[in-house]
Amino acid sequence: MELNVLGKPLKNCCNSPVTGYYRDGFCKTAENDAGTHTICAIVTEDFLEYSASQGNDLITPKPYWNFPGLKPGDKWCLCISRWLQAEKVGKAPFVILEATHIKSLQYTSLEILKKYTFKE
Repeated sequence: MELNVLGKPLKNCCNSPVTGYYRDGFCKTAENDAGTHTICAIVTEDFLEYSASQGNDLITPKPYWNFPGLKPGDKWCLCISRWLQAEKVGKAPFVILEATHIKSLQYTSLEILKKYTFKE
């Protein structure tokens, strides 16, 4: 059973668009997941522009990868390293802790993640 950063069963991040390294809606990871896609985030315009400026365009659809392109408000499993880079420059999007994989805690603290908790 996969766990989230709160030590509970990992919840689904998003099915529309379908996210996750495995494209199953969950922010699970594997040894061959070079990006460690473990952060369930609600992307913002600021984050999307920042990510594009760093060489990872998440806005433009890429049909050959079955990637629809993201818009502000979409939920997406982000690479922990990109999220941390964005956090350092004030561009990190909110996260959904219940859908953020426990492996994220190998790279950052729960305290930092809690600062970005999405509140509905």
